[in-house]
Amino acid sequence: MTYVVVESCIKCKYMDCIEVCPVDCFYEGANMLVIHPDECIDCGVCEPECPVEAIKPDTEPGLEKYLSLNADFAKLWPNITAKKEPPADAKAWDDVPGKLEQHFSPDPAPAIRRKGCGSLLIPGLTRARTRGWRPPSPFMVSATEP
Repeated sequence: MTYVVVESCIKCKYMDCIEVCPVDCFYEGANMLVIHPDECIDCGVCEPECPVEAIKPDTEPGLEKYLSLNADFAKLWPNITAKKEPPADAKAWDDVPGKLEQHFSPDPAPAIRRKGCGSLLIPGLTRARTRGWRPPSPFMVSATEP
C-alpha cells in the first residue's frame, strides 16, 4: 500500500503534508504535489494534514489513475522537502470539480531565483548539491587555530 495525491490538490497545493512526511516522498508540479509510491513508507501521517483531503490510501477503489499519475510525475518533478505558501487563490479552488481534466499541468514546479543571486535554485536541491560542494574534512586544521 502507498498513499496518492488526488485531484483535490490541483491549484490548491497547501503543502501541510510536506512538513510531517518522515521520508520526503513528495514531488512538486506547477499546480499540484504527488507522492512517489516507491518512497512512501505508508505511515499515513500526511493524510489528516491535508485540508482538502487530497491524500488517499491507494487501496480505496477508483484510485488507479492517480497511482499511475503520482508514479509517473514523481520521476519528472523536483522533490520538495519544505513547506511553501499555497497559491493566493487556493481557497477558491477547494471544491471545484473536474480539475484533473481541465486544470492539471504536467510542468514541474518553477525554479526559484533568489534576490541578488544570479543562479537558479531548483526546489529540493541545496546549493551544496547543485555545485558539487563538499564539507571540509574534520581532519583539516587551520593555521590560525590554537
